[in-house]
Amino acid sequence: MWGLVRLLLAWLGGWGCMGRLAAPARAWAGSRGHPGPALLRTRRSWVWNQFFVIEEYAGPEPVLIGKLHSDVDRGEGRTKYLLTGEGAGTVFVIDEATGNIHVTKSLDREEKAQYVLLAQAVDRASNRPLEPPSEFIIKVQDINDNPPIFPLGPYHATVPEMSNVGTSVIQVTAHDADDPSYGNSAKLVYTVLDGLPFFSVDPQTGVVRTAIPNMDRETQEEFLVVIQAKDMGGHMGGLSGSTTVTVTLSDVNDNPPKFPQSLYQFSVVETAGPGTLVGRLRAQDPDLGDNALMAYSILDGEGSEAFSISTDSQGRDGLLTVRKPLDFESRRSYSFRVEATNTLIDPAYLRRGPFKDVASVRVVVQDAPEPPAFTQAAYHLTVPENKAPGTLVGQISAADLDSPASPIRYSILPHSDPERCFSIQPEEGTIHTAAPLDREARVWHNLTVLATELDSSAQVSRVQVTIQTLDENDNAPQLAEPYDTFVCDSAAPGQLIQVIRALDRDEVGNSSHVSFQGPLGPDANFTVRDNRDGSASLLLPSRPAPPRQAPYLVPIELWDWGQPALSSTATVTVSVCRCQPDGSVASCWPEAHLSAAGLSTGALLAIITCVGALLALVVLFVALRRQKQEALMVLEEEDVRENIITYDDEGGGEEDTEAFDITALQNPDGAAPQAPGPPTRRDVLPWARVSRQPRPPGPADVAQLLALRLREADEDPSVPPYDSVQVYGYEGRGSSCGSLSSLGSGSEAGGVPGPAEPLDDWGPLFRTLAELYGAKEPPSP
Repeated sequence: MWGLVRLLLAWLGGWGCMGRLAAPARAWAGSRGHPGPALLRTRRSWVWNQFFVIEEYAGPEPVLIGKLHSDVDRGEGRTKYLLTGEGAGTVFVIDEATGNIHVTKSLDREEKAQYVLLAQAVDRASNRPLEPPSEFIIKVQDINDNPPIFPLGPYHATVPEMSNVGTSVIQVTAHDADDPSYGNSAKLVYTVLDGLPFFSVDPQTGVVRTAIPNMDRETQEEFLVVIQAKDMGGHMGGLSGSTTVTVTLSDVNDNPPKFPQSLYQFSVVETAGPGTLVGRLRAQDPDLGDNALMAYSILDGEGSEAFSISTDSQGRDGLLTVRKPLDFESRRSYSFRVEATNTLIDPAYLRRGPFKDVASVRVVVQDAPEPPAFTQAAYHLTVPENKAPGTLVGQISAADLDSPASPIRYSILPHSDPERCFSIQPEEGTIHTAAPLDREARVWHNLTVLATELDSSAQVSRVQVTIQTLDENDNAPQLAEPYDTFVCDSAAPGQLIQVIRALDRDEVGNSSHVSFQGPLGPDANFTVRDNRDGSASLLLPSRPAPPRQAPYLVPIELWDWGQPALSSTATVTVSVCRCQPDGSVASCWPEAHLSAAGLSTGALLAIITCVGALLALVVLFVALRRQKQEALMVLEEEDVRENIITYDDEGGGEEDTEAFDITALQNPDGAAPQAPGPPTRRDVLPWARVSRQPRPPGPADVAQLLALRLREADEDPSVPPYDSVQVYGYEGRGSSCGSLSSLGSGSEAGGVPGPAEPLDDWGPLFRTLAELYGAKEPPSP
């Protein structure tokens, strides 16, 4: 039934849109190939505009969706209708005779919403166009065949906890592929399927909002909300789609810190130093991140003096540490309060405060073995200098706090007193001098004194003892420096010659008064005047000093005003010189005396120059001689007249059996019996020349000739080279190794002479060989 209704709608829609176009048409020429007068029409003959087809319709036969008709068609069957364009011939077909258009298959508007085609009426016999081609549209009419979808789902959103009602969380959006301009197929409505009563959604916009106040993250942190989108305006029969929204509550600082217990107890040994960790405190805060950060503080002054508390690196725990040294004997426990406070407080949630909590803390100090404690942190003692050994300097005292009656033994750390200037009494702790002290050599002595319990040698403590050496007047004043001055022979009486200063090495010597006194009497050549400021002036008296060659030695007495007063005598050297008009020294009497008896400076320089030149010539001569001798030695070493070759390589001797084959070095003649008579030396020229035997005519074979000559050479010790015989592997008489020289080797024939051929017949190339081996002996007389 529904299919028939849709077919009827399509038929009515197509025909209902047809109409005659009453506007006059322009003249239209016939076919281009047939010239002639144009056919004039007063109006357009097409009677259609556009057609509609319902999507997703599928019937057993093609569905008629419209009809094309022209006024030219008189029903005589001479008009043929043609259809071209999108889907022509496949999706849409036309009856050539009637102009009816059918759709052949189901269409989907979401794939293609309309089709543009071109219609034309032609003469069936000649195919001549009867009307100009015209374009028309076939629209696919939408039906609700697509459900809504959420292309971005599923969704994740975050909203702060404790948010007010209506706080926006997220907006979800669904899409419907149906035509929004036709009916309600694409009109969507949003609803909450799951997530009530915590969240709601706007039906039109899809905005998700909180539906209840004061949602607590600590109670439930995450919610799963299901949102549905339904088309057809949400009415029955519409299609729907859904998505999920995961809503997470973010943390806010809405919970104050809270100690899980009201009293914390800790213990610490008394020997724990400052900074030692005593314990940890943690106030619980269910918030997260920065909202759970806390700061700890000690409220009572009693505890803040001995302990301190700080927050760890995570900002959660309070670290209780020792602030100053503890003493079990003086105080055995501490009680105080600790406060934990949130560092970040949100004013919007002050009504849920206060954001702090207080707990009580008790720390018990435990007793521990302690080293002896000195009565002072450091000792400062004094002793006068120059005192006899054994002088009492002072006393050091220490006690065992755990057992005051426990005996203590005292000692001085050796490296603190390397000169062994002091000693300490082990039981009483009294310090005495072990050697006389000199303040001018060393003023301060820094000692380290050890106190050790006799009952426990591991318990040792130390203290610094500073001993100051006090000064005594034990140094007489002296001149600040040796004075050697001069005075001109033309100086006026009373002239200042030199200002003399004194030095006292005692502690107050530089600021004390030092007195000067020069020679007295009418015969004094110079006068000393005390300036009463630690200095004196050397003056020329009214009667000038007589000139003389030797300088004057002026004695000066110095004394201080210490207890007891000390004095010394010093000497100032004064030379009487001859001066220039400007006051500069021309010559002094001792220098003039020496110049008359000696040589002048120019003469001394000339003598030194000559001596230096002579020394340079001698050195040059010796160097040239040495260079010449080295050149001669090099030439002598390069002399090769003897043709001696030296090998510095030494083998392993007879024990070395792997370096080479020893049998190859053995002389086969060494094993032959020695001829009767004295042995013949082969390394020197013989005194008597052995006469040569006449040689028979040589064979025609050159090899035999050479073998013959070789045997003769082996048996003749007079032929050269008599000084080039080399013996290898010879270690005394009886050695199995003979000579390796070809001149001393045995012949293949065993030394038996054979026929030889004269070498004179061989030509000039063998002349030298013929003179050595083939020369004939002159006939004997």
